[in-house]
Amino acid sequence: MKEKLDSILLNAKEEILKSNNEVEMNVVKSKFMGKSSEFTEIMKGIGSLSPEEKKSVGVLTNDFRNSFNSMFDERLKNIKQEVLNKKLESEKIDISLPSKSVKVGSLHPLTHIRYILEDLFVSMGYDVVTGPQVETDMNCFERLNIPKDHPARDMQDTFYITSEMLLRSQTSSVQVRAMLNNKEKTPIRMVCPGKVYRRDNDDATHSHQFMQMEGLVVDKNISLADLKGTLLEMARCLLGKNTNIRFRPSYFGFTEPSYEVDVSCFKCGGKGCALCKNIGWIEILGSGMVHPNVLRMCGYDPDVYTGFAFGVGLERLAMFKYGITDLRGFYTNDMRFLNNFNRKDVE
Repeated sequence: MKEKLDSILLNAKEEILKSNNEVEMNVVKSKFMGKSSEFTEIMKGIGSLSPEEKKSVGVLTNDFRNSFNSMFDERLKNIKQEVLNKKLESEKIDISLPSKSVKVGSLHPLTHIRYILEDLFVSMGYDVVTGPQVETDMNCFERLNIPKDHPARDMQDTFYITSEMLLRSQTSSVQVRAMLNNKEKTPIRMVCPGKVYRRDNDDATHSHQFMQMEGLVVDKNISLADLKGTLLEMARCLLGKNTNIRFRPSYFGFTEPSYEVDVSCFKCGGKGCALCKNIGWIEILGSGMVHPNVLRMCGYDPDVYTGFAFGVGLERLAMFKYGITDLRGFYTNDMRFLNNFNRKDVE
């Protein structure tokens, strides 16, 4: 039996060494270890042997199996390594070649300004709320204390879709929705960024579409001091820690009293220059205390609650922060313009 197994193993070794790929190796394994192989026939015959013969033949067959598997695995390993070496050689990459230029996108300057403000107000406990750009006349004007015959409507040259539907002219409509949806009439602290639309001639400082961010706080004992402190924090976050603000009386239908807010000129430090027209101040936004009529129409008792609101154009802030002189650059998708605002450069 030993001579027979040695002869089979010798033949197997010769065929294993002749094999050059995995397919041929599998054929050899099937031939010498498969169901119809001589080795398998020997294994089937062990059952008819005497106990002493079973023991001796069992040792021989185990030795055969171990030897065959060892040769087979070693040769298969070598074949796989040879295939890998050929592949590495044929697919070699010249790492000394210069790399191809890959264009990487960056945040749009308006998006960057929006994120800065959102992060600031979220850190102060505000919610960021959005709403539809197609609005009702009721939410966009009437609930903001601007009825249909109000002269303030002359200041809003609006895109009307029907007599009652329009493209929102300010994001104040989102504030109205937030107050109406607050069924428990609990305090509100929110900012609402988004696109707004007004009939205007596009030029270096005007656009029929632009970005706004408005803020609203409604609670008990809210005062003008709270508004001033909030806007001062926002101005210093965007334009530098030495920035100051001032309030000038103005008129908005949904606030009373109402104020235009100026910041100290960040170019000359308030001394006077061409940018600030030699007055040392630059207007940036409108604000005021929420009108009692607005609170009442949105379900809040003005004898219990007060609040403040403000609205700022994001393009205006971006132009001040980055020294942009033409608003139209924000919407032309000119890569030469946008490439100036890589995220790493404006952090």
